[in-house]
Amino acid sequence: MSEPDEVLDCRGQRCPLPVINLARRLPELPVGAVVRVLADDPAAAVDIPAWCRLRGQEFLAAAPDVPAYDVRRVR
Repeated sequence: MSEPDEVLDCRGQRCPLPVINLARRLPELPVGAVVRVLADDPAAAVDIPAWCRLRGQEFLAAAPDVPAYDVRRVR
């Protein structure tokens, strides 16, 4: 994983708060920006990629060693 433009620390937050925080923050960033969401709730592994599909954003990767998910703003 390359370095993101921003890190959103949602550790300790339960579903759906990590997705809500991502949805609030992403529109404030320029198109093409990458946000790394740190989220230790197991539901985030499903919720964040699903949110990206529904909202037309690009889910880039989940980190294998830490609970982190990279999302690129597409529009």
